[in-house]
Amino acid sequence: MPPSARQAVADPLLPGDAALRASAEGWRRALAQERRMAANTVEAYERDLRQFLTHLDARSGPPTIARLIALKPRDLRAFMAARRAEEISGRSLMRMLAGLRSFARHLEREGHGSVAALGAVRQPKVERRLPRPLPVSAAVAMTLPETRADESREPWVLARDAAVIALLYGSGLRISEALGLAARDAPVPGLDAVRVTGKGGKIRDVPVLPAVAQAVADYLALCPHPLDPQGPLFVGVKGGPLSPRIVQYAVASLRGALGLPDSATPHALRHSFATHLLARQGELRAIQELLGHASLSTTQLYTKVDAARLMSAFEAAHPRAGRLAGTTNP
Repeated sequence: MPPSARQAVADPLLPGDAALRASAEGWRRALAQERRMAANTVEAYERDLRQFLTHLDARSGPPTIARLIALKPRDLRAFMAARRAEEISGRSLMRMLAGLRSFARHLEREGHGSVAALGAVRQPKVERRLPRPLPVSAAVAMTLPETRADESREPWVLARDAAVIALLYGSGLRISEALGLAARDAPVPGLDAVRVTGKGGKIRDVPVLPAVAQAVADYLALCPHPLDPQGPLFVGVKGGPLSPRIVQYAVASLRGALGLPDSATPHALRHSFATHLLARQGELRAIQELLGHASLSTTQLYTKVDAARLMSAFEAAHPRAGRLAGTTNP
């Protein structure tokens, strides 16, 4: 069923009566259209709600809105215990609770009352995974087209990949943010910032180093496809939008060329951007804004990286324009 049709029909696989399914569909539409959540997040929240309602259905019959309002903490703990028994991670359980609380708030806004039990259930403990930044020299090497010069790829493709990777490391962008740039907003020489759309549709301005702008200009000069100003800046070999998988493939190729571990991913370049700035005594709140993190606690993960790695990065420092271009800073 196409998305447009799905928006008008409640999920027939969702356990519960018609009123509950209608509320769930209204909640899903609100997440996607009003709150502008990422499609993957909406899908995960919807899946978690379905699993919870299926659990209730198996225990005591078809769920209703009234039954949800009357839930007891033990009902939620039983569901979490069942999911734990299936070896579901604490991080997934945390997301599940976030989704259920979001649906409960939707029911409350509709005038059905509050699901008090959700306030009595504690968040599961989750081990916070530390980012693995790359050494400065490796991060810089990944931004250079010549690192892959021995590959049988067209020069414009190598220049394109290098420009995307330069944006990931030099400006700390997510893949989705870099590939979401329109051709009209290309950060070329003469521009010192680029406006990107991050998670939740939040817009922020990010500084662009001259070397990063030059990498984009080099790609534009070689690109054989005419770019629609309103269309994507980065395109594939047939002229369509560039797939994130192609960027991941390019980074994997660079890992092999540079002898880097599997942890050297596109997202690791973004981690490296933040870590190297922090090692240069960058202000944490400013780094939070550059990364587009909603919470400072997310950015604070970068303060916990290995001390030796921090000192090494401090000695080398985050490259400025000259270092990214392969020259030394004055």
